[in-house]
Amino acid sequence: MTQQIDDRAGALRAVMRGDVLVPGDGDYDVARRVWNAEIDRKPAVIARCLSAADVAAAVTYAVERGLEIAVRGGAHSLSGYSVVDDGLMIELSGMNTVVVDPEARRARVGGGALLGDAIAAAQEHGLAYPVGAVSDTGVGGLTLGGGMGWLTRKHGLSIDNLVSAQVVTADGLIRRAAEDENADLFWAIRGGGGNFGVVTEFEFALHPVGPIIQVGLLFWGLDQGQEFLRVTRDVVGSLPPNVNVIFGGVNAPPAPFVPVEHQLQPGYIALVAGFGSPEEHDDVVARLGGSVPPLWQFTTPMPYLALQQMLDEANAWGQYGYDKAAYFDELTDEVIDVLTDYIPRKGSPSSVVLFYRLDGAYSQIPEDATAFSGARSPGYAAFIIALCPTAEMLPAERQWVRDFYSALTSHMVSRTYVNSIIDEADDQVRSAYGAEKYDRLAQIKQRYDPTNVFHRNANVKPAAAPSQQRSREDAAH
Repeated sequence: MTQQIDDRAGALRAVMRGDVLVPGDGDYDVARRVWNAEIDRKPAVIARCLSAADVAAAVTYAVERGLEIAVRGGAHSLSGYSVVDDGLMIELSGMNTVVVDPEARRARVGGGALLGDAIAAAQEHGLAYPVGAVSDTGVGGLTLGGGMGWLTRKHGLSIDNLVSAQVVTADGLIRRAAEDENADLFWAIRGGGGNFGVVTEFEFALHPVGPIIQVGLLFWGLDQGQEFLRVTRDVVGSLPPNVNVIFGGVNAPPAPFVPVEHQLQPGYIALVAGFGSPEEHDDVVARLGGSVPPLWQFTTPMPYLALQQMLDEANAWGQYGYDKAAYFDELTDEVIDVLTDYIPRKGSPSSVVLFYRLDGAYSQIPEDATAFSGARSPGYAAFIIALCPTAEMLPAERQWVRDFYSALTSHMVSRTYVNSIIDEADDQVRSAYGAEKYDRLAQIKQRYDPTNVFHRNANVKPAAAPSQQRSREDAAH
């Protein structure tokens, strides 16, 4: 087996500029590591790609030899799809360039870049586009599933700001995907995940943001949960366009702005980001804290880049994690009852429950404009995230997530966010997209990846080829 791996690596090295690693090489264990410490897989070969040509060579090589492919961008997914035992990992961290054109308000972002790389480069010109809330998340995985965060109400999802992409497909070809070229592929990668190829470069539209914004944090005790959530529902349901609020259940951080007596205390938090006037932001903070006084609160002007880094420490590498996500049309009294029942039950101080408000620019995009798995009507996205410092804590915390999710099921809308699908199940993926979108994605999958080379993801199976479909129809008669 060792000789076979060495032979594979040698042949791949001959056609790549980037490094090729095998077990025993000095950087192998670093390159295969992913954010979720529970995932410990060992690829036969790691291709550390430096260009689209490298990626194309690696894909072709793997397909010819029947090696399973995993694609590692930021390696931040809880599922661990980005690493595979005994297969080929396409590792993109060397493709992390970000080129900003401030006049055109465009950014070209390498497939291995992190959100922090992209936002830091754009903020040099007072620009940004919607990304997630943790800066060391990879641009690629987040974008391909949708990409929601602080700017979603103001400028939509990451995919709503995607102008074009360079994609290496299963046949080893390097394609451009945009509205005017390979339009079906462009539609599919905006929400369809990694099913259709390896995206080696993204082109995003940018918007003026900051660089200084307003930030507020307010924290309530567990015994204030019902009152807090009802007030927050009213405030968040009528936010001005320039303000966003992420809220939920957490333990207070051990940060200097938190009173010592409340550090690590479990409770409820509202994080308020203001992108307009300070007065507009202050009004939302006052409405949140006015009728249900928080245990503590903190407001300050802050660089937008610092806001994007605010949750990084709580999401540090090396934790053991598991999550589920859901969509809600309304934050009903019944949902609030479930939240206040289950949030106090979490066992790890690092575990969180976070709600994002989805409306504004998010809801102005037509339902069928992209492959995104969520409905575009106003509502909420909720994330129940177990994060544990040790492997021993994870089984109980994973069960907490599953029980919590099960208790909420009857109140959810039918779809879920594909970036949070961890437990592999075909019906779960179909349900996430809905039958019409799933079938359209399956047809596009048949065109670009008919043998399902890219299946380490929330997988869409290729539709039957026309000849296969005719054979099935003939057999039925």
